[in-house]
Amino acid sequence: MKNLITLFSLLIITSLATAQENKKGIDITVVVENIKSNEGKVLFSLHTSETFMKGAGIQNTASNIEDGKVKITFTNVPEGTYAVMVLHDANDNNRMDFEPNGMPKESYGISNNDMSFGPPQFDAAKFEVKNTNLNLNIRF
Repeated sequence: MKNLITLFSLLIITSLATAQENKKGIDITVVVENIKSNEGKVLFSLHTSETFMKGAGIQNTASNIEDGKVKITFTNVPEGTYAVMVLHDANDNNRMDFEPNGMPKESYGISNNDMSFGPPQFDAAKFEVKNTNLNLNIRF
């Protein structure tokens, strides 16, 4: 009987631990492979519709460039609808620079690789996070 109680207790503890692991969220790995130079860094931001084009994302990170490529992972992302924005910050000033006519000086990209004229739109960049890890390739 003592062994049965011990076994049952271990089973419950293992189930609770597994349930906690499953609540961690999803990983989103983002790769950019066509960067023109290794100067500066690449800025990444994960956005909801509420944060898209309005400032910092819900997760933000930067990566150094090696051989024209970068790879980062957003971790612990809850289920929902998101978009990723990426900027090659060539002069390392942590912002996008513009020409006098308003055109961007630095390369950028968004999830789904929509490069329509005008500013990026959330609906063109959005994707669903459900129950599996995601891999995204973004082009400039």
